[in-house]
Order: sequence, then structure tokens, then C-alpha cells
Amino acid sequence: MTEFDDFFAFDGLVEDDSDEKPATYEGVVIPLREVVIFPRMIAPLVVGRDRSLKAVEVALEHDVPLIAVAQRDLHVEHPTPDDLFTVGTDVVIGRTLRMPDGTMNLLVQGRRRVRILEFTQEHPYLGARVESVPEQVEVTKTGEALMRAVLTLFEQCVQLSRSLPEDAYIAALNADEPGWLADLIVSIMEFPLEKRQELLETFDPLARLRKLSIMLGNELELLELEERIHNQVQEEVDRSQREYFLREQLRAIQQELAESDPIMAEIAELQERIEQSTMPDNVRQKALKELARLQAMPPAAPEVGVIRTYLDWLLTLPWGRADEEPINLAEAARVLDAHHYGLEKAKERVLEYLAVRQLARDKMQSPILCFVGPPGTGKTSLGRSIAQALGRTFVRISLGGVHDEAEIRGHRRTYVGAMPGRIVQGMRNAGVSNPVFMLDEVDKLGFDFRGDPAAALLEVLDPEQNKAFVDHYLDVPYDLSQVFFITTANVLYTIPPALLDRMEVIEFPGYTEEEKLAIARRFLVPRQIEAHGLEKGSLRFSEQALRHIIREYTSEAGVRNLERAIATVCRKVARRIAEGRRAPRLITVNTLAKFLGPPKYTFGMAEEEDEVGVATGVAVTEYGGDIMSIEVSIMEGKGSLLLTGQLGDVMQESAQAALTYARSHAKELGIKVEDFDRIDIHIHVPEGAIPKDGPSAGITIATALISALTGRRVARDVVMTGEITLRGRVLQIGGLKEKALAAHRAGLKTFIVPAKNKKDLVDVPSHVRRQLRFVFVSRMDEVLPVALRDETPPKAKARRPRARRTPTPPKQPVPDSLPAASPE
Repeated sequence: MTEFDDFFAFDGLVEDDSDEKPATYEGVVIPLREVVIFPRMIAPLVVGRDRSLKAVEVALEHDVPLIAVAQRDLHVEHPTPDDLFTVGTDVVIGRTLRMPDGTMNLLVQGRRRVRILEFTQEHPYLGARVESVPEQVEVTKTGEALMRAVLTLFEQCVQLSRSLPEDAYIAALNADEPGWLADLIVSIMEFPLEKRQELLETFDPLARLRKLSIMLGNELELLELEERIHNQVQEEVDRSQREYFLREQLRAIQQELAESDPIMAEIAELQERIEQSTMPDNVRQKALKELARLQAMPPAAPEVGVIRTYLDWLLTLPWGRADEEPINLAEAARVLDAHHYGLEKAKERVLEYLAVRQLARDKMQSPILCFVGPPGTGKTSLGRSIAQALGRTFVRISLGGVHDEAEIRGHRRTYVGAMPGRIVQGMRNAGVSNPVFMLDEVDKLGFDFRGDPAAALLEVLDPEQNKAFVDHYLDVPYDLSQVFFITTANVLYTIPPALLDRMEVIEFPGYTEEEKLAIARRFLVPRQIEAHGLEKGSLRFSEQALRHIIREYTSEAGVRNLERAIATVCRKVARRIAEGRRAPRLITVNTLAKFLGPPKYTFGMAEEEDEVGVATGVAVTEYGGDIMSIEVSIMEGKGSLLLTGQLGDVMQESAQAALTYARSHAKELGIKVEDFDRIDIHIHVPEGAIPKDGPSAGITIATALISALTGRRVARDVVMTGEITLRGRVLQIGGLKEKALAAHRAGLKTFIVPAKNKKDLVDVPSHVRRQLRFVFVSRMDEVLPVALRDETPPKAKARRPRARRTPTPPKQPVPDSLPAASPE
């Protein structure tokens, strides 16, 4: 027989000398890695280290006992006595088999436990003097009970474990001794080295069984948990495989049906689009639920079209598809400057947003800007330029005249012809989730019994709420937090306070004459020449001609009418060229009348000369700042105060306060009227078709009233604004920049302003500050020396009606600012 045959022919068992008394003898030691051999147990070993091979050869040649001891650290290549445990097993070599690589395979069987007393040598192999450990083999009732308990636990472990053979439990049943049973089970189970060595070192069989029962209990818990997890995974896998199989069958069936049924083909297409879309999971579940309803309905059902339209809206909305933002501050500034002149605050705010977004792209919220200013100042066009600078899609919807909440939030699907609101429609038109969205004319929203659209906008324009905006038609949350919202308005007082609080207001003041001239030369003239088919350079406007158009053909804060006037000239020139007639190549002041007709406005002072009872004030309207004249006439009467010109309640109260101030300070002001109950005072603000209100005309009314009562003329080049109190204090007003631009546009020289508005002078353009003299006042007695002339008017120009007096006192003249005939 060969050496290989001898190796596999080993099938005998070595009897354990359990009853013998402890004996001391010497033997050779073979260190083992991750292996613990128990008495009576057969184990294969692979020996490859030199000292271990030498020890095996000595044991075979000289019949020396071979002691198998586990080493503490398996990574130690050349273990010393300190690296080995002190308890091992005396083994018998059954078969050997030498391998071509020089290693030796052994089949050994444990004979008895031994305790190492001392190591006798380390080279060329390990030798030690050991003491055998006898084991008690008598089975008591306690031992029998422990054996049954251990067998029960072991049986359960065998049933749950996938690595233990089924006949292992049968082998354990044949062990009739406690120690033997414990050694057999622990050699079969895959316990850690420390646990196996601990049982090897436990010499009492009953104590060994107790420890083994605890270890088997822990192992059983792990096996039960592993089995439960495995079952769950297997159930999920089985379910997935079953669903996949059924879906493949359903897909094959639908494909066959789709060839003859277009409805099934459409349903299959919708299902594929839903599965491939980027919509959130909750929206996808909603879409699949509606698709299931559609699939269950007969084709002629009336709700089929409603569900199809609803699914189409869900699939066409941009769920998470965003424009990439190549943030380049220099390029963005260049784009804004190339399309717009001035508007420094708005441009600066946009560049600040870009800078912050570049540093904190995922942390910041998109701003909600509100551009407020007169018409024609470039609010809408700046929104387009912002979108271009950001590299985003631009969407604009007009809210002027919208008075139904459903226009914003959409209609419920229960209504016939229901549609989503304008917000969702705009998002679908944009095709991305982060467009620049302009809500134009937000100050012109209305409301009626159908709801308040301004209240619906509260959620849209709130960064804390629009992350989950719910349209009534969609009935699922839609994320608007990435949208850059821009709203526009002409005035702020018509916007509800709650809505205004959610927006960052950026004011667009009216343009000065120099700004209008620059805008016309850089933008308006080239654009209109191109729009009317004229060749570049074929038509030019002189600077004086443009100034003449600005001053005498337009009167506005913006440049819309200026562009219309330039378009009119280009249109008439284009007609001449088309008719083959001679057309001018340069538009001058002298040729403007041929194209635009006579001038519509008079540029210069608000009044042609100094007059009594006529003062010039300034107001802020929807179209920017504008000057207004206030006229006061004194007549014989019964002490009444007549106010005309569609004055609001606040402005009427300002007139009452001005009259009270004049009467209470009559002596200091030089008013010689002794009985105010015998005169009537008429205060009129021209352009009576236009409603007027506000307290800022207080000092203007007081100046005109005092001028009429004293006969002193008002300087025609002085304009004023400020609220007056009964004690003559001048209070702060708003809109100083717009009012200063209006005064500058009218050619006035001196502007009387409340002292508390001095801080607002920084917003006024520098060239306006240079050309307009600002006088800051805090009391009314500081206004009159600047506004009133010292001399009285010539008699031919001022006829003063006399008040009725008693015969005894002499009659006193009552000044009147207008040469109109008296009521008599």
C-alpha cells in the first residue's frame, strides 16, 4: 500500500485512558493555529513549519508522545513557550501523507488532556514534560439532565445551521459520557478559539457541560436571528422575482394587445413615461394610481379624458430638471450694463445674489424681489436681462386684472375644463425647475366673491412655504424654492401688507434728462432704426433734437413715450424712402416739427412769473414725480373754506391745518384780515380729474394761503414739499428722489425740503444735487422767507376784494391772488 492509501485507510479509534491516575511524562510539542483537538476526536492537520515537521518525525521514529497545543496568536510564525496555551491534547498519529511542497498531512486522534508542566527544549523541536489529566466517567442524575439539555440545544442548532451535517446529532446521541458529549459537540460547532480552549481547560465534565449549554444558547439565538433575516430576504427576493415574472408576462400581453388596441398602447406608454420620470416617489405613486383607474375604466367613460390630461400635466412638469448656472460675476455685470443704463441698485442686488450663490450654492434661498417704479423705467426688461445674466429660462405672467384665486392655485378637477393655475402653467412652459419667474403688475390684483389672488400668492412668494406649493388641480406638492421670483408694481400702497412683507422692494425712480438722453442714444435709436428696416448709419438724431423730444414732446418718468416719438420719426422717414422721395439723414430741432407736429409740453418754470396765491408743490404718482400748482383765492363771504380738485381726506386735513396755522399766527405773518368770518377762502389744485391725496402738500398750501392773505408774491422758481402741523412744524415726507427729479425736470431752481429728509439726499443723482438748490427747513417760518417775495404786487395785477365791515371802523383791503371778478 502507498503512503496516500495509508492516510485514508486510518479508521480506528484510540481508547481514552480516563480512569488512569495522573502521570507525568515527556513528549514533543506541535503548535497548532486556530485548531483545538479534543480527546477521542479525529482531526486532519497540515504541518509545514520546520520544528513541527521535526517533532512529527521524532514522534513517528522513536514512538514519543505527540502533544498538540494551540498557540495564542495565529500570526506568530515561530512560537515560543510563552506563545502557547498550557493545556493541550496527547494525540495519536493515524496516517501521514507527504506533499510535493514539503508539507505533511496528518490524520490524528486525541487521546487525553495534558497540562504542560515545563518545556524541556526549543530546538530543533519543542519538547515538554506534561501531566495527564484523568476524567471522571461516572454519570449522575445531574450529569444526565445536563446531557439531555445540551442535546436538545444541539439538535436545534443542527436544524437551523446550514453548515452542520445532519448526522452530527446522531453522533452526539452515541456519546454516553458527559465529558465525551461536551468534547464531541464543541469540536463540531464553529466556536472561537478562546471558547474552545476554555472548554479544553475545563477538566470537570459537568462544569464543561454547563459552559457548553450557555454557548449553545447564544449560538441558537444567533442562528434564529440569522434564519429570520434569511427568510425575510428570501421572501422579498421571491416577491420581486414573482412581480418581475408577472410584469414581463403583462408587458408581453400588453404588447400583443397594443398592436390591435391603441388605448392599451397609450396606457403602456404612459406607464413607461411615469417609471422613467424624475418626479418624487409620492407623486409617482399618485400617477400610478390614476393610471390604474384609467386602465380599469371603459374607453367611453367621461373621466378618461380628465385622467389623461391630468397625467399629461404631471409628466410634462419639470420635476428637478434645472438650468445649469455658470456663475460669472464679470460676465453678468457686462450683460446687465449692455442692456440697461442706470438702475444701479437693482444691478447691485442681482450681483450680490450671484456672489452669495457662488459661495453657498446649496444653502441659500432664492430671493423674492419687487421692482417698484413708474411705467417705462425698465422693470420688465431688467427681468429678462437678469435671466440672461444667470443663464436661466425667463417666464413672465401678467397679474393685472386677475381677481380669481383659481388663476393662481388652479381649479379642482371636479370642474369641467379645469386647468392648473398660472404658476404651474408657467413652470411647464419654462421646462426647468429654476427659472426667473416674473409676476408683472402685482399691484393691480383684484378680488371678488371668487377669492383673493393676493392671498394665494402668500404661499408662492414665501421661501419657507413654496417648497411644497399645492395647486388645486395637481393636488400634489410642487417645489418652487429654486425659482427666482421677481414682481413688478407701479405703487406699493395697493399691495397687501402681508404680501409686501415677503418681498424685497427695489425702487426704480424716474430717469433724469441726462439718463434719458444716454438711453435714447445707446438703446432706443439703434433699436428703432433696425425695427423700421433702415440701414445702420442711414439716420441720426442730433443731441439737441433728442433733448427737444425729451423736454417738449414727452413728460414722463420712464422712456416709453420717448421711444414712441423716436419710432414715429423713423416710421415717417421709412415711408419717404419707400416712396422714393428724399429723406433726411440727420434729425435736428428744426425738422422735428415736420415729423412730430407742434410741441405738446412747455419746458421751463412751473409758472411764467411770480404770482400771489399760487405756490408750486411736487407729488409722487404712478408715473413718477410730478409738479402741481396750488391756487388760493380770497373772496367776500361767510367764513367758509372751499376745497376743489378731487382732494383726498388727508389733503383736506392738511388744508385745514394750514388755515389754522395762518389764523393763529396772523400778526407775525402780517395778515391784516381782522374777521375771517367775513371772507371765503377757495383752495384749488388744477387737473381736477386726477384724485390727489397725502400730507406732503401741507407747506405748499400754507405758503399759497399766506401769500393770498398778505399779498406777497410766491417765487416762481421755488418748489416745496412737507407736512405741516398746527404749530407750524414741518414733518418728514417720502419719495424725495422722485420729487427732486420732477423739480429738476421742470427747470426749477430751489427745492424746500423737511430737515429730517436730509439723509435721503444721498439717493438723489449728483448732477441733480448740483443743479438744484436744496433748502432744509423744520418750521414754517423758515419756509416763507425763501418762498415769498418781500414787495407787494402792482395794483394793476392784483385786485383785492374788500370784506364787509361795520360803518364805524375803516375798511381794510382783502388781498386776492386772481384778477377774477368778485361774486357781486
